[in-house]
Amino acid sequence: MVDNDTLKVVDQIDGHENLELTDWDGSEDNLQSHAQSEQDHEQCGETTNKAALAAVSTLALATAACGGGGGSGGSAAPPPIGGGGTPAPTVLTPQSDVEAARFALRAGLSVSPGDILEMRSEGYERWLDNEINQTNERSAEQFLSEFGFETVDEEEWYFRSPPGDYMIWNQLLTGRNSVRKRVALALSEFFVVSASANLRVWPSTAIGAYWDLLKEEAFGNFRDLLEAVTLNAAMGIFLNTFGNRKANPDSGRVPDENFGREVMQLFSIGLVELDIDGTERLDASGNPIETYGNEDVTGIAKVFTGYHYSYEGNITFQSPANRPNLDLPEARLLRNPMTADNSLHVPNRSDQHSRQEKSFLGVTIPSDTGPEESLKIAMDTLFNHPNVGPFFGKQMIQRLVTSNPSPAYVQRVAETFNDNGQGVRGDLQAVFKAVLLDDEALSEQSLEDSTFGKLREPMLRFVQWARTFGARSKSGAWLIPNLANRSTRLGQSPLRSPSVFNFFRPGFIPANTQTAERGLLAPEFQLVNETTAASYVNFMERTINGGGFWLSDVEVTYQDELEIVDDTEALLDRLDLLLAAGQLSSETRSTIADALNAEGVTATSSEEDKLAQVHRAILLVMVSNDYLVQR
Repeated sequence: MVDNDTLKVVDQIDGHENLELTDWDGSEDNLQSHAQSEQDHEQCGETTNKAALAAVSTLALATAACGGGGGSGGSAAPPPIGGGGTPAPTVLTPQSDVEAARFALRAGLSVSPGDILEMRSEGYERWLDNEINQTNERSAEQFLSEFGFETVDEEEWYFRSPPGDYMIWNQLLTGRNSVRKRVALALSEFFVVSASANLRVWPSTAIGAYWDLLKEEAFGNFRDLLEAVTLNAAMGIFLNTFGNRKANPDSGRVPDENFGREVMQLFSIGLVELDIDGTERLDASGNPIETYGNEDVTGIAKVFTGYHYSYEGNITFQSPANRPNLDLPEARLLRNPMTADNSLHVPNRSDQHSRQEKSFLGVTIPSDTGPEESLKIAMDTLFNHPNVGPFFGKQMIQRLVTSNPSPAYVQRVAETFNDNGQGVRGDLQAVFKAVLLDDEALSEQSLEDSTFGKLREPMLRFVQWARTFGARSKSGAWLIPNLANRSTRLGQSPLRSPSVFNFFRPGFIPANTQTAERGLLAPEFQLVNETTAASYVNFMERTINGGGFWLSDVEVTYQDELEIVDDTEALLDRLDLLLAAGQLSSETRSTIADALNAEGVTATSSEEDKLAQVHRAILLVMVSNDYLVQR
């Protein structure tokens, strides 16, 4: 286990000073990943030795240089030599395996040697296009249906959310569409719906339908995505559009304002007016200018009234054998977009859409306007607001590339949002390509810039581990539970945000750090404290060696790594490339190599000793600061 005397976490984004975390009592109980389950009484695997323990303290818990590993940025191939005519377009091509891995790990969920070969052959954009244009593989709907999670039986899946966790881990840990899934995951942290909320009946189907929506619309148009999110049943339940009723003067009831507020604050325009480069616009007194006020919230809230489940498609009902008085609709009800059309509601539901005048953001919807036209006007108004490009664009840069993009970077992405070059606004494929292919993202200089990069989210580290080393499910159902517990598990689980404000805020700055002194943002550091710093190391140790109960259905053989385990440099070369995109510093590599060489594993060592050595090597890389900060 980790050395509990010296636990620290580096102020990664800044690259110079430590964020000291020494407030705990230092007890072993606070360090170990005790699971809240009878299954979790097994011993932690003995994969470390004294040298490895010292290395963990050095790598994960003390100052280390951010970056390392070099790389020369995205170099352009030289133009062909020859006669006249239009010159061939410049193709940006990675000039090394490290550059290719660096790009793939931003754009997707992991990188393979095949990805590197393809990208070096075809260039960044062609590789990205190939990934984007892949057909969607198995959907959440297909997964849940295949494994019986939408069956009415004694398991009572109709009230239980764990299958939603199995579904999303299956989606992220396996299969093709890595880039589409990575973008959908980024979108899930912008348009937040959480499976940890009470999603009523068929919660796993509800969250699965939401995931399928994000994955399907990831490279479509922002306007279409915004409306689809608005009408999604899980979103309706999460933010109270579902069942939202018009005002009643007699009782004093007014429409619920929750979604009306959040669709402006979080999903489209933000709190303050922005210039095209994402900087705040100021009034004559030097104060930020608010984008909306309470009257705008009250006005737009009326738009989102009268919505309920849509029973289109002949939804039937069934009573469980053990609960004959419970009338359950089919799970597929949760896949239908909500509707304000009473003919598609259950019988005897009165019209609850507000027909009052609705004024917001300088637009007035006349009284007696129906729900469909009201929604169209509201969506168009939000979509065409000048804030959307910089507000959305900056956050996608933060999720995929760097926490502190320059204003010029934000402006280039926002301009692409406003016009994809063919007069189309909100083209998400163009936007994400602009994010990933920008000069600032590909530049060699960014590796030397202490303000560039971002902390890898815990769930992305876990996903990368599983995909890199070929994890497979014994049952095929990927029975991995919710891993959000910060004390005993990973501290983050996809589609399990604790609130609509995501796992962390885009403007978060860790207090009492050099990052704060320099006015830099470090959103993912909102997940870091003395508990999560220790629990991550312990969680990954037990994950890598297969000792955690959460992986009882998952196995990893590490076959490729075992073939070179007796060659420390070759093993480190492979792990450095596939996990850290070649960014392990010479100091970090030396520390890890010393720990591994101290164990003396050779070609004639036992298979058990070889496997333990592989476990050590992967753990030491994945707790190092050079890995934890993605550059």
